[in-house]
Amino acid sequence: MFEQSLLESAGFGKTKTKYTVFASFFFQMLIVGVGILIPLIWTNTLPAHQLIGFLVAPPPPPPPPPPPAAVIKVVKVIPREFDTGKLMQPKAIPKNIAIIKEEDMPPVALSGITGGVPGGVPGGTPGGVIGGIISATAVAPPPPKVEAPKPVAPQRIKVGGNVQKANLIHQPKPVYPPLARQARIQGTVKLNAIISKEGAIEQLTLVTGHPLLVPSAMDAVRQWRYKPTLLNGEPVEVITQIDVNFTLSQ
Repeated sequence: MFEQSLLESAGFGKTKTKYTVFASFFFQMLIVGVGILIPLIWTNTLPAHQLIGFLVAPPPPPPPPPPPAAVIKVVKVIPREFDTGKLMQPKAIPKNIAIIKEEDMPPVALSGITGGVPGGVPGGTPGGVIGGIISATAVAPPPPKVEAPKPVAPQRIKVGGNVQKANLIHQPKPVYPPLARQARIQGTVKLNAIISKEGAIEQLTLVTGHPLLVPSAMDAVRQWRYKPTLLNGEPVEVITQIDVNFTLSQ
């Protein structure tokens, strides 16, 4: 029984040839090549995330952190005025210059010269007049006289109308307006006037009066002349009030 089995196995081994070995090797290589080529030909069958992972390069590594900033310490150099006993030139001119005020030195007590000076007298002091004696108490000079300022005379004064009327030297009468006479209008026209230093009317303004009487009154007053008004012997301007009366009987 065992002999028959051994004979059969030995006969089976004899049936193998080199052609069958090559055919088996080629068939296995074909299967392996097809398995490799199929994914390369039909790429849509591969998972998208795996394909992107294969094709896309990995991101670059992050840059290294910057080095810590160096702290620069500024050392302020104070310039010295004197270096080794020599005066140094300042590097910057200060904006504000301090003014140092020195107090006056106390007067030095002058003492006499040993042996005196030729022509001097006992009790004299250095710098004195030869042969003169200076008293111990000096008499202060009298203060200068301060003259009181002269009062400034005003350039313009105010005088009442009745007082200034006495200084009239030329007074033309106003013409009665015909229209006012026909309308039987009468009354007084009051005017404010400035009389110059020469006595002429410089400025004339209306205070009150009927409109029909005002033009005639102002034309007449502008021709009036006064005596110059004197104040402390000098002529001045005068502010006064002038009344011009209009009556139907004139």
